[in-house]
Amino acid sequence: MKSPNILATCFCTLIVTSTSLFAQSPDIRRMADGRPDFTGTFNAATLTPLERPKRFAGKVFLSAEEVQRITEEEQTLMKKGNAPTVGARQAPAVGGAALVGFEDRRQEAERLGAGNVGGYNVFWFDRGETAFSINGKYRTSIITDPPDGRKPAMHPHAEAAFTQYSTNFMRNDGTAWWLTEEGPGPYDNLEQRPAAERCLLGFVEGPPTLPALYNNFIKIVQTADTVMIMNEMIHDARIVRMNSEHIGKEFRQWLGDSIGWWEGDTLVIETTHFRDETGLAGASRTLKVTERISALDHGHLQYAFTVDDPGIWTAPWSGDYVWAKSEDHIFEYACHEGNYALGGIMRGARLLETEAAQKLGAKTE
Repeated sequence: MKSPNILATCFCTLIVTSTSLFAQSPDIRRMADGRPDFTGTFNAATLTPLERPKRFAGKVFLSAEEVQRITEEEQTLMKKGNAPTVGARQAPAVGGAALVGFEDRRQEAERLGAGNVGGYNVFWFDRGETAFSINGKYRTSIITDPPDGRKPAMHPHAEAAFTQYSTNFMRNDGTAWWLTEEGPGPYDNLEQRPAAERCLLGFVEGPPTLPALYNNFIKIVQTADTVMIMNEMIHDARIVRMNSEHIGKEFRQWLGDSIGWWEGDTLVIETTHFRDETGLAGASRTLKVTERISALDHGHLQYAFTVDDPGIWTAPWSGDYVWAKSEDHIFEYACHEGNYALGGIMRGARLLETEAAQKLGAKTE
């Protein structure tokens, strides 16, 4: 573990040298056909949030002092989370904490795990050590369009459906509340549970690929006619067919259908043909994602994306951030092996339904 003084020194060095790191024309490694060769491993972790926090409303860039404060906040959070657990503590409140509506990722980390009951602890967190910079500037959000740095509004019907889904997914008041509502319940069978919970689809690789609490590494393998992008999360591998056409509309895939082409030294990827459930929260089967990957200095990549789902959001939205070149290796992410929690979720639902039936029987006697 690095000492705080060393971390502070490294951080200050980063602030001073960030302009030279990304401002110069990169020395691009190329393939035999002259195209840029992006093959390698990259770390997409960053403390820069997807959406601009309200505390930075109207502000596009961070000052050096604000970046340092964000870095120190993360260090404090990690130190607090790694502190020894006090044994004589009370049980968490019934229902736990809601996981929707966070202002920033510090709150998310504080309350992750349905009320800090142990879903994750910070041992697993790997959000990065600081915000990313491009051309020496640190932005307040990954999203660049709309200019306020936040996703555009959802259409009313889409927002209502997404809110209802999110609320039901996290609702936990200790009762079988779904028995009082019309339609199938969220725990009727395993196939009704979210794809990410069943380890069928991650929640950050989308596309677009977005940073998460952990497993932020990305591996690219490139040939003349194919590009493979593998996310550490759920070890999903997306195959991009170069200079090709999309498959028939009747074919739908978890990660969509990706085709690519070159615009100068920029790799452009268009992905459509998603299933009803996508890796981007709130999106639908009509989602189209356009990604643009270009080289920065020292082997780093600039990853830009545009999300266009006209039936969900009132306008497209775009963003970009840095994938930092890494010499580390990606290890297998064994998501579902030994997943006893999913069985526990279903058994817990049956117990709550049994309790509800018993209470109803007692009232009618």
